[in-house]
Amino acid sequence: MESVQAIKQRFGIIGNDVKLNRAIEKAIQVAPTDISVLITGESGVGKEVLPKIIHSLSHRKHGKFIAVNCGAIPEGTIDSELFGHEKGAFTGATQTRSGYFEEADGGTIFLDEVGELPLTTQVRLLRVLENGEFLKVGSSKVQKTDVRIVAATNINMFEAIKKEKFREDLYYRLSTVEIHLPPLRERKEDIHLLFRKFAADFAQKYKMPTIRLEDNAVELLNKYRWAGNVRQLRNIAEQISVLEQNRTISYETLKGYLPDSGSNLPAVIKNQKSESDFSSEREILYKILFDMKSDLNDLKKLTMELMKDGSNGEKVQQENKGLINKIYGDEDNEIDFEHADEDDAMEILQIEHQKSLPNATTPEDKYHFAEEIEEEETLSLQDKELELIKKALERNRGKRKAAATELGISERTLYRKIKQYDL
Repeated sequence: MESVQAIKQRFGIIGNDVKLNRAIEKAIQVAPTDISVLITGESGVGKEVLPKIIHSLSHRKHGKFIAVNCGAIPEGTIDSELFGHEKGAFTGATQTRSGYFEEADGGTIFLDEVGELPLTTQVRLLRVLENGEFLKVGSSKVQKTDVRIVAATNINMFEAIKKEKFREDLYYRLSTVEIHLPPLRERKEDIHLLFRKFAADFAQKYKMPTIRLEDNAVELLNKYRWAGNVRQLRNIAEQISVLEQNRTISYETLKGYLPDSGSNLPAVIKNQKSESDFSSEREILYKILFDMKSDLNDLKKLTMELMKDGSNGEKVQQENKGLINKIYGDEDNEIDFEHADEDDAMEILQIEHQKSLPNATTPEDKYHFAEEIEEEETLSLQDKELELIKKALERNRGKRKAAATELGISERTLYRKIKQYDL
């Protein structure tokens, strides 16, 4: 069995990262067997090298090695490309054609971007993995093939399975052994090594002096996130090698070639979206209604206090200071009862007093045009309030303080609501 260092030299792999070495070790160990392998990692990390290592170290090394980019083949023709077709199977099929699985018999087939396969093709691939059988498009004759399948993908397979874009049974058949290649940003010590290797290669290719980085440019190179991984690093090295006259590259020069190099902060992306954009708006409206209902109850309480002790407004103001601040705002916006319109206050008190008399005639309703709210609607609001409280508690895993903050109420009020609804 060849060593990791020997394989690196043989296939031109640069880097000493522990995760990279572990991935190569797994490829060396699994190569002599016939089990299927799934290689995962971001786009541009160099996943296409491992299948070549596996094939070259296997007993199939004298057979064919065919690499297929599943994402580059149109959905309508991918079955024909992989499994072949009979003459007249579809428009344009003027002759019988062998597919990749038939051609790779006795060798290895590498399915790159396997997560892009259509569901119908996934069913056919599963059958090949199970018993080596397949059908050509337009044929009813079952054919056998003996191939070793190595697949690669840069998507999250569990998310694809969850969204029903990839079959779970096929995933477990492909990933008998799973090898993960780390992104370049996790291989800090390898970044400058790779850049120097690419710079030397392009200098030899274009017959010009090799570019070199200043110390602060090397520091920038290592700090950059490299979303495109090794492929992006190689492209940057080629651009600088061709375009720059000065072969010593400064910090500012390198920065000009790095897109968005000034913003390296990670972005928080919300993956799950609500089924309806109106759901959050409804919750906001219900919350506003609950706040209005609470303010109305507080106003009723304050009005009753004024009716009971109307002659001493200052006393009522002091005793209900917290309630007044809650309704009208902070202390700077407190209501000045002494300078309030006495006529309006007396009118309100007279109306309330007349309502309390048994035979009192009701004065003309100035707001007769207002819509009356039935009791059924009140009960509906209570149900919505209960629903919102339940959701807030679920989202915050039963933590009352966090749930109260989300609802915009105090923890004591939330506790009272929980007792009220027997939650």
